[in-house]
Amino acid sequence: MSGTGSSSIEQLNTDCTCITLDRDALCRAAEKIVGDPDFCRDLASTHPHLLSSQPLFLSTGHAAQMQGIISAIEAVVVLPGYRAKVLAHAPAIAHFVPGPIGAFMGYDFHLGPDGPKLIEINTNAGGALINAFLLQAQRACCVEMALAPAMQFDLQALLASFLASFENEWRLQGRAGPLQSIAIVDRNPKEQYLYPEFVLFQRLFQAHGLVAVVASPDELTVRDGALWRGGQRIDLVYNRLTDFELALPENRELRDAYLASAVVVTPNPRAHALYANKKNLAVLTDADTLRAWGVPEDKIATLIKGIPRTEIVKGAQQQDLWSRRNKLFFKPCSGFGGKAAYRGDKVTRKVWSEILEGDYVAQEIVPPSARTIAVDGQVQSMKADLRNYTYGGRVQLVAARIYQGQTTNFRTPGGGFAPVFVGGDGQRPSCR
Repeated sequence: MSGTGSSSIEQLNTDCTCITLDRDALCRAAEKIVGDPDFCRDLASTHPHLLSSQPLFLSTGHAAQMQGIISAIEAVVVLPGYRAKVLAHAPAIAHFVPGPIGAFMGYDFHLGPDGPKLIEINTNAGGALINAFLLQAQRACCVEMALAPAMQFDLQALLASFLASFENEWRLQGRAGPLQSIAIVDRNPKEQYLYPEFVLFQRLFQAHGLVAVVASPDELTVRDGALWRGGQRIDLVYNRLTDFELALPENRELRDAYLASAVVVTPNPRAHALYANKKNLAVLTDADTLRAWGVPEDKIATLIKGIPRTEIVKGAQQQDLWSRRNKLFFKPCSGFGGKAAYRGDKVTRKVWSEILEGDYVAQEIVPPSARTIAVDGQVQSMKADLRNYTYGGRVQLVAARIYQGQTTNFRTPGGGFAPVFVGGDGQRPSCR
């Protein structure tokens, strides 16, 4: 999984094809919170490749390295020099400072030959609540239980940390009274692939005494100094929109309420500009600039090792980049979900022209991790990445996405979200 230095626990990703997902337990947990006995059956029908039946195995050393890379990034993001540089190419809305830092940040990694490599950062990373329930519904199938601590999972503690992040976002915007209402907002939410997670969040919030609604942005209005959905005042918006600047016409009311501090929005446009624009990865891998800002050498070393070299695509460099394209991945700076992203060895001259005319970065390719999966009695090797869900720089949950194809997707039989079991380095659990 990560070359000759991979730990024995990560060798299980090749050796272990046993099924750990207890789908009955997962259904019981989901149906209990949703209150709908058909929820799980419907999910299996509409989302057949959302959940993998097998986990990904990760060493404690690599888990610690990912946290170290995240912590180093967080230390840089607060620096005035960094903020001035990345906000210089950000939209005007990113210069508004509301206070909240962003719930459910997603740091996505591949495991390279010398450890984890950060591929990208997302500010509205989906799947955290689904993965919490997924991790809870696992059963042991590996003996010599080096994995036992990973499977002793406290779902209620994790859910409490999720709820606490929203409470903290509320306070960070200077709100003194209690948080009372939340709107989970996305464009045409019922048509979104992760709409079932919106329902889970709605029920979770409601179970803890909050008024919670799932809403499209065009259902929102600003009046009397507040944001409303019909007759319900909204205190906080859990923002799942991919219009990161809130620039589309249907988002105007939400944008106006946000800029007037009439509602707390998390994650917000400022967080996206500070973290998720892929141009920022070029800054975070520029050792000379980091050194000029006074970043300690150990953190610089962590960033240079932990983030593949990233360059902003400029016309003046087009011949050099074209000559090196087979080793590069081209990504739109404000893209998401792998849309309009290209492996260099697949780029045609026509696509290359589109890249040069667009706003792209070129990133050194780090192949995704590998996971052996059993599907309908057949064993096959699939790709996997690791997503760290964080709040305030602290990892709350690590999950995997297993897939085939150029980028992550939920179209692969046997693939989908997978729980991550973290175990001790140097141990050799066996699998049955």
